[in-house]
Amino acid sequence: MIKEHLSVAAIQFEPQQFRKEENIQRLCALVEEAARNGAQLIVMPEMGTTGYCWMDREEVADFVETVPGTTTARFTQLTAHYGCYLVLGMPEVDSVTDLYYNTAVLIGPEGVIGKHRKTHPYISEPKWAANGDLGHQVFATPIGNIALLICMDIHFIETARLACVQQADVICHISNWLAERTPAPYWINRAYENGCYLIESNRWGAERGVQFSGGSCIIDPDGNVQAWRDSGDGIVYGELLPEVMLRSQLTRRRPELYKSLMTHTFMWNPLDFFRLYDKFPLPTGKRSRIAVAQFTPVSNVASNLTTITHWATAAAQAGVELLTLPEYSLTGPYLSSESAITQQHPAVHNLMALTARLRLYLVLGMAEKDDENNCYNSALLIGPDGLVGHYRQTHLSDATRHWARAGDCWKTFDLPCGRVGLLLGEDLLYPEAGRVLSMQGCDIIACPATLALPPSMPHPGTAVPHNFPISTAACDYHWLLPRVRAGENNVYLSYANADASGLSGNFGPDTFAWPRQETLITDAEGLALLDIDTSNLASGYPTNVVRRKDLVAMRQPHYYPLLITVAEAD
Repeated sequence: MIKEHLSVAAIQFEPQQFRKEENIQRLCALVEEAARNGAQLIVMPEMGTTGYCWMDREEVADFVETVPGTTTARFTQLTAHYGCYLVLGMPEVDSVTDLYYNTAVLIGPEGVIGKHRKTHPYISEPKWAANGDLGHQVFATPIGNIALLICMDIHFIETARLACVQQADVICHISNWLAERTPAPYWINRAYENGCYLIESNRWGAERGVQFSGGSCIIDPDGNVQAWRDSGDGIVYGELLPEVMLRSQLTRRRPELYKSLMTHTFMWNPLDFFRLYDKFPLPTGKRSRIAVAQFTPVSNVASNLTTITHWATAAAQAGVELLTLPEYSLTGPYLSSESAITQQHPAVHNLMALTARLRLYLVLGMAEKDDENNCYNSALLIGPDGLVGHYRQTHLSDATRHWARAGDCWKTFDLPCGRVGLLLGEDLLYPEAGRVLSMQGCDIIACPATLALPPSMPHPGTAVPHNFPISTAACDYHWLLPRVRAGENNVYLSYANADASGLSGNFGPDTFAWPRQETLITDAEGLALLDIDTSNLASGYPTNVVRRKDLVAMRQPHYYPLLITVAEAD
């Protein structure tokens, strides 16, 4: 547990290639400034001692060091003098194998406490560095439990989750982040979904034609950006408080449902993998139009049926093939056992007739009652040929667990527009849920919801001169959790939210594609349409991001066992 009122600092810095000594002197000066101002944990950028864009082993060879080594000894002098802790980014050489690594080092008053070697490489590391081989550790210190991640590592939901199931109080993320305005939505998601602090130290400036994003910051466990810096060398100060740690979600994980996280379904060509043994090939896919409708269901099935008919008709007239409606859109919220209906209810048959007439697929939410009077928070998928299938929510909210049983399996369905997976509301807060569906080859995840998410973090715009078409302008909707869920799993996500916080939308499979491929509802009610493409060029290999799933293919599941073995009570 972190000590009370722990003062922390993130250093933003532009290192210069081939000028290692100057970089170290400048970093030491910034560390001393932060320590004199009371910072007890000080974080420096990835590869801060040397710069980042190295061509090969030969070019970086004169700048690598062992850990511990000469450079860590210099920073240990500072930690010993000021009684503080540092995270340093540097290129490391292993004295036994002579392999090079992109490494983060945790240094305390007594010296090196531990290190993390970047496990999930970006495009540049394979030119000179080996994949990290130390896994994902959490280091217990007198000031708290500290986890280290390096840049690309945090694209993967599993890495930050591993830190937090090991009771990390703070993730120190050092990076050379690029290609978007920062603080990056990925950083915010990882703090929010794990209920922990995140200290982000990012570099800024340009190197070998690569423009880095700056935006170093301190992020609270509720996703709030406590403090940040847009560009330029400098220090961002913050404070960590133990009483605001948010651990409740971690206790409600369903590790027994996450076993597939240990498999690697995109290691092989997915076009071949999913059709192996002539079973479950991915649907052909095509260009389609999908939509979400946002409205507030009432506690009257007939009235909701009228509203659904209105939005379904409008969607069909606009050429929509798959429409996602909010959680409880058919029944309204659960009030008593009379609120729940069976799948054989006349309203469900009316919707079958409606979708047959409109030639439309509907995903909608309902409070469901089975033949034994067990209740579930459920989603139905209804189409022109009737009831295609259903899904029962696996992660129950506080409001739901007092009346509903949790579901115990994931559901995917192959439609003309692609492979569709279903989630419901609270499921979206658990990154494992979307990941499991993406690993099953989903092109689209449809998620009816009633989620009171934090307000979208606006961005005032950045002075960093990103290349066109990357946006540098102000944005009211900079951080949206569903947008990150779509991008991290390389799926289209249709999110229909009935909560007053709204912001339903369709989100594209690549969060770094500009302009963004998404549509958003910012009014109380509305319909958002998005043209999507799940098809593949005439090739034996995937040419579409939803079929190729780069961020799923680059996972390192051999490091992930704790995600399925740590008990909920832990």
